[in-house]
Amino acid sequence: MDATYIQQSIEQLKTNIFMHVRHRTLIQYTGSPMLDENQLFYLLLPFINGEKWDEQIQKSAITVGIVHASLSEHDKISESNATSKEQQLTVLSGDYYSGRYYEILAHSGNIPLIRQLSEGIVSRCEQQIKLYESSQYTVNEWYQVISVIQTELIKRFYQVYQFEQYSPFMHTGLLLLQLQKELHQHQCGTASNLFVKMQESVAGGEGSIESIIQKEIDSLKNLLNEYLETSEFLKDDLKLYIQHQVALNEKLTRER
Repeated sequence: MDATYIQQSIEQLKTNIFMHVRHRTLIQYTGSPMLDENQLFYLLLPFINGEKWDEQIQKSAITVGIVHASLSEHDKISESNATSKEQQLTVLSGDYYSGRYYEILAHSGNIPLIRQLSEGIVSRCEQQIKLYESSQYTVNEWYQVISVIQTELIKRFYQVYQFEQYSPFMHTGLLLLQLQKELHQHQCGTASNLFVKMQESVAGGEGSIESIIQKEIDSLKNLLNEYLETSEFLKDDLKLYIQHQVALNEKLTRER
């Protein structure tokens, strides 16, 4: 196993997800579904590491990917231009993907997965709603928002199939990668709404939001390295891949 095999596994999962949600008109106006390769990697982490992985687990992984695509489409809606044809079709694409994963779940009869994903969607959406509330949150609370948005559905998937031993890598890795992405977008002048909220939470305090987030990134990086160094069950190629993910994101930020 090497990085090529890992990337091919991610691409195959992505293809399988696209096959289940492909719709010509939606692709024409909204493009292909948004899929985060880092999330797909951690979704596949147990499989790539050699855990038992049957057809039911594979279909469940595809379903989780479709749920992520559906929620990402709804996240793309622009408040300022919500009545345009493209925006209306973006709403429809999110609803369409929702219908597809409900259909797959209904046919599977996998009650534990249905329950866990339903609860996970509620939890994720509760955190997403905080972006539109007038309440003030601390920067640590915003870290929690990011963590739940990025990891909640994969955590639920792990729980159903007893893959919880991978959760420390997944939680730490995805939060770290997303914070690196948020900082990079800010440096490029395209800060997300979430980053703006974090910036507001530290306004007038000691230290800039950039230095505060960088400190958290460094802390998460040390924690992730500790997990990798002490793990006896994770394959060395996967440890290197995870470290490469972080290093690549870090390079993009520093180059800016």
